[in-house]
Amino acid sequence: MKEIKIFVLIVLITLVSSQALQAQDTNRRPVTLPEISIVTPNVKPEKLHVQTPTQVISTTELVQQGSTLLSDAARRLVGVTMKDYGGVGGIKTVSARGLGSQFSTLTIDGISVNDCQNGQVDLGRYMLGNSSYISFANGQSDNLLQSARALAAGNILNMETHEPEFGQRPFNLNVGLDAGSFGYLLPSLSFEQRLGRKMSFSFFGNYLKSNGDYPFTLYYTNTHTDSSSREYRQNSHMRMGTADLNLFYRIDGNRRLQLKAHYMQGYHALPGPVIYYSQRGTEHSEESLFFTQARYRKTGRHWDWQLLGKYQRTTDLYEDTAANNTAGLVRNEYYQQEGYLSEAVRYHMGEKEDGHEPLSVSFSADESLSQLLSNLSHDNNVRRLAAQGVLAVEYLPRQTEWLKGARLKANLLGTWIRDYHPEKSSEPYAKLSPYAGLSYRLGQFTLRYFFKETYRVPNFNELYYYTVGRPLRPERARQHNLGASFKSPQMEIDENHLANTSATVDLYVNHVDDKIVAIPIQNMFLWSMTNMGKVEIVGLDVTSSSSLMGKFDLNGTRRYDVILDLGYSYQYAVDRTDPKGKSYGHQIPYTPRHSGNISLTATTPWVDVGYSVMLVGKRYCMQQNTTANLVKGYVDQGITLTHEFDLGKSSLKAKVQVLNIFNVQYEVVRSYPMMGRNYRVGLTWTI
Repeated sequence: MKEIKIFVLIVLITLVSSQALQAQDTNRRPVTLPEISIVTPNVKPEKLHVQTPTQVISTTELVQQGSTLLSDAARRLVGVTMKDYGGVGGIKTVSARGLGSQFSTLTIDGISVNDCQNGQVDLGRYMLGNSSYISFANGQSDNLLQSARALAAGNILNMETHEPEFGQRPFNLNVGLDAGSFGYLLPSLSFEQRLGRKMSFSFFGNYLKSNGDYPFTLYYTNTHTDSSSREYRQNSHMRMGTADLNLFYRIDGNRRLQLKAHYMQGYHALPGPVIYYSQRGTEHSEESLFFTQARYRKTGRHWDWQLLGKYQRTTDLYEDTAANNTAGLVRNEYYQQEGYLSEAVRYHMGEKEDGHEPLSVSFSADESLSQLLSNLSHDNNVRRLAAQGVLAVEYLPRQTEWLKGARLKANLLGTWIRDYHPEKSSEPYAKLSPYAGLSYRLGQFTLRYFFKETYRVPNFNELYYYTVGRPLRPERARQHNLGASFKSPQMEIDENHLANTSATVDLYVNHVDDKIVAIPIQNMFLWSMTNMGKVEIVGLDVTSSSSLMGKFDLNGTRRYDVILDLGYSYQYAVDRTDPKGKSYGHQIPYTPRHSGNISLTATTPWVDVGYSVMLVGKRYCMQQNTTANLVKGYVDQGITLTHEFDLGKSSLKAKVQVLNIFNVQYEVVRSYPMMGRNYRVGLTWTI
């Protein structure tokens, strides 16, 4: 098969390139040694003194907050709107700043996870057990050396794999078991092994299951003031297993190779909407995901180079077994695969000053071939060939003192996409999309501005599998962001206490033309697609983080840390298509005007505490903002307590977690009630 050949070619290119670049120039001056760049892709990205707003959540924070799924971490991101269709196994997607979930790209170790069928990645399918950190960047990542596909996205959510670190033992072992309400069970295993001085590998596997039969109150009117009854969620059970294998090879200080193989298989019953005294519970989906990818990086005095390769295969089955279904048994099968290759090169001009080059130029080129097969009677074999290229330049002026903190960046993205359909011909999509950014750092303050144009081609579901009034046009988004960040120096309150604080404020304006909105018709698998025309989005994101570090009077050595993170987001996202239309000036569906979060973590010698609050304002489930379409706001709170017991050569960590502490019943998506108060306990044994 062509796709298999593409993947084999990717691996061969990666391996050959790593061998071809083994030879290094070892000539050195007798006195002055040239600077050596160390390849460290696992280093967390900067989140304050950057040109594009960036949020980072570390492994420590994830553990203290009891996060297990990628969706748990995404809920804490400011300016991000989560769609959750209920329960542990409900589909979970995100959109940021009103742009829609298809504008947000998920990358794992810098390589995108693509879904050519519907363009949405379900964050509930990815576990955090072997992650080093989670980062989210509006616009694009601040790094100049990245793939063209990443630079083409409106927002980037990246999950970086943890690279093993070893002490005296050549291996690390973690065995965990979590259990909780409504049949929640999560056994996990993590194993890391050192393979010599330069190489190591890691394996992470888990199995997640839940009955999902949680209680909720069924209100018979939208006002929630009339008759009601106590019901239990039906057809909400799920099971999912994942396995993740990684190989890390530090060839030398300047070259590094990382390989990953990932597999997930799951079964998800699809709970229907709770409407008119009943629940629809005859549908389920079965899915599997396999991908293998490679990342090779080489840094030099003037040249940096990166090669990414990936092969991905996904199978999806949707089945409705309703006996009263007039169409009989519904069974839709989808099989998609993709081969992907990306190469990026960066050239530094001039000598480094303060660790930075005054002028850098980079070029990235991506090619991908996607195929979607199905058992449908039509549109059952479509392919997409895509090519993207980005030319980028970054300039840090050094001539005068007052310009020394300035940073200018610009890039131009070229996109060419063509679909191959057995029954109809299609013209290729082609577009040039610019980006320009400016930042200025003055002491502890950084001012920033960027403009970016993003171009999103409709996915296969939007183009071929749904009947719409007119052919869908690509979405075009123009993003403007003006912001500032501040980070205080570490302050010594007294001889036993240290403190620091940081804050960011970003005002943004987004204009979207031909916005495509997806709204579920009757379940979580079937959607209705439509172009809304023009959408205007004006928003404000504010974050702050304060930390206090001190000592207990226990031999003067045991420390405690307290970190308080606050976030607030305002989104005015309204339809501007037709001044005479009924939805003109109305907030677009499922986008709250106000949202925010609070996160408090405390590390002490006795117990670690993680407390989180998520606040979401009212939303509307349809284009018209009427009382009948109102989805009420909510406040969701959770607390996690952990303690680690020292067992000599091993340790045992115990966890107790209470989610939705005050048993608030709410809906993220209309007619899909979320879980009330629920409990989880866990044990993790570490060697």
